[in-house]
Order: sequence, then C-alpha cells, then structure tokens
Amino acid sequence: MANIIVLGAGLVGGVMAKDLAKNHNITSADISQNNLDKLNGINTICTDISDATTLQDLIKGFDLVVGAVPGFMGYQMMKDVIEAEKNIVDISFYLEDPFGLDELAKEKGVVAVMDCGVAPGMGNIIFGHHDLNMKINDYECLVGGLPEKREWPYEYQAVFSPIDVIEEYVRPARFVKNSKMITKEALSDTEIIDFEEIGPLESWNSDGLRTLIKTMKHVPNMIEKTLRYPGCVEYLKVLRESGFFSYDEIEVDGKMIRPIDVTTKLLFPLWEMKEGDKDFTIMRIIIKGTENGNQVIYQYNLLDRYKDDTISMARTTGFTCTAVANLVVNGDYKRIGISPPEYLGEHFNFVKDYLKERGVVYKVKKS
Repeated sequence: MANIIVLGAGLVGGVMAKDLAKNHNITSADISQNNLDKLNGINTICTDISDATTLQDLIKGFDLVVGAVPGFMGYQMMKDVIEAEKNIVDISFYLEDPFGLDELAKEKGVVAVMDCGVAPGMGNIIFGHHDLNMKINDYECLVGGLPEKREWPYEYQAVFSPIDVIEEYVRPARFVKNSKMITKEALSDTEIIDFEEIGPLESWNSDGLRTLIKTMKHVPNMIEKTLRYPGCVEYLKVLRESGFFSYDEIEVDGKMIRPIDVTTKLLFPLWEMKEGDKDFTIMRIIIKGTENGNQVIYQYNLLDRYKDDTISMARTTGFTCTAVANLVVNGDYKRIGISPPEYLGEHFNFVKDYLKERGVVYKVKKS
C-alpha cells in the first residue's frame, strides 16, 4: 500500500480519492471543507494548496501526488510538486506548455504525467498504443460530456470549474492537416453528427490535441472536436463576441473587473451538477493507417452514463488518472520527466482493463 495525496476534492478529485482508497492510504486536500466532508473514511486536510510553501510541506510524507485542481492552478501546482521531488499524475487542463517543466522534472528525477483524463488522456493512450503497432495517417477524436436532461437555455452542466470550460470556447484550436498545423478560432467548422444511442450532436474545433502536435508530428492528419447538443455554438459565439469571456478589465462604477469573472459567477450555479442530475460521456476515435502491410481503420466508441451515484465525466476522467497513478506508484511506469499520456501506449491494455472493471467500456472495431 502506498501513501498517496490527492490535491483537490471536487467532483472528479473526490471520485479519484475513493477509488485509490481501495488499495492505498489516501489523503485528500482541498480549500473547501464542504468538499472534504463528502469523503467518508478518507483522511482529509483543509488547506490552501495554491501556496507553494504550504503545498510542499503538505506532500513531504507521500509516495505520489495526484492533481485534480482547476486548470488555472495546474501548471504552478505541478511545478511546485516537481521542485519538491515528488512523482505526480495530474488531470489539470492548463494553458501553459507542460514541456516547460520537462528539464526541471529530469533534474529532480521526477515522473510527471499530465493531462491524464479522458480527452486528453485515454484518447492519447489509445493513440500511443496504435502508434507503436502501425503507421498512422489519420487520427480523429470527437468527445463530449453532457447532461442527460436538456434544460433551456444552456443544455449543459459542468463537472470542472466554469472558467476551465470557457477556456475551450476561447482558446484557438490547433489541428494538423497534410502535415501542416492549422489554427482556427474555437467553435469553428461546426458539424451535426448522428450517434446511434444519443441522436444528433454538434461538433466544433477545440484545442484538444495539445501535446500530440509535438509528440506525434510524424502523423499527417490529426484533429479533435468537442461535442455538445445542437444549437449551443451559436449562443456561445454571441457571448464570446460580446466580450463576456474576456480577461481584459473594464470599468464598472469606478471599479475594474474582468468580464470572465462575472460570467463564471453567473454561469456556475446554472451549470453546476446538482443532487439527482445525471450525465453521459461520449467519445468516438477513428484511427486510419497501415498495419502489417494492410490498410486498416480502428474505431473506438465510448458511451458511459451516470452510474453508482457517480457522474460519468468524473468516472471516465478520474479512473483513467487512477489507473495511471497505480502504474506510477507500483513502479510499472517510471519514465523521468514530463509524460503526456500518449507516452503510456504500451500500458493501454492495463488502463483499458482497469476502466472496464469499473464499468467504463471502450468498444473497438477494426475494418
């Protein structure tokens, strides 16, 4: 049994702490006592982990750190953990380039796996697995987490902090076509795609490829698109173009405020998952290329629903992270430096089986 600390006890962090507690000694740390009170039987510490000194003192006695803080805190948190010479597996979706910490991690002898959720996360692990076994020409990932009940006006609920979700709507989307990186605004190139068990969903460009652009530059075509209920892109564009997602301060009655802070304050109660709310996670990955001299297409389909009193996005994100946490703490994955999840391709079967044991099933067909 290892001693593991989970930083962040929100909807995803709490699920990860409970899962890891089945086999390890777990401590959960969060600034919210309300979040911590939901973790019965787990050691908890209420503290501000955004303070570097506090964080580094906190993690001294642990074998592994698992990160589940909001994206805007993620990069600095990971840097602080690496400087403390602790291995870390993290789900934060932060803006900064994670490879900016690679040299530091190597200097400190730290294993640091980042973006270890569903997408980026499991999608990357699938990609990495096939990259080891075939020549890939095309990679496409469509993914979304949505509420089962569609309620006007947003038909959306979030398990992550609203500011992290809004980042998807404003961060320029990068994809690769014919070996050239193309950048378009988020929410562009919308398509309606019909999914058998769900019906029509709207896809649009988002910046989900992340590290794949650097680590898989030998693959000529790569794209990831986000899925939402049809109609959402239009109102998101209206909000964005009207300045509601802006980080630039404006003056209101003599006070300087950021519109994004007002928007997140308004949207959080509207997007928050409430008691009894249910969701689903849907993902479709198509990989095309050459394997053993033959043209092949692999298609992965995930449709995961709320189960065991646990929201789906927490399960699909959290269990990917806890699978990798087990690989690291057990010494099965020990690559020093920054590791995006595609580096774990050789451990695909372990992660897939770990998820399947918890009811998260990726169906695959080959043609």
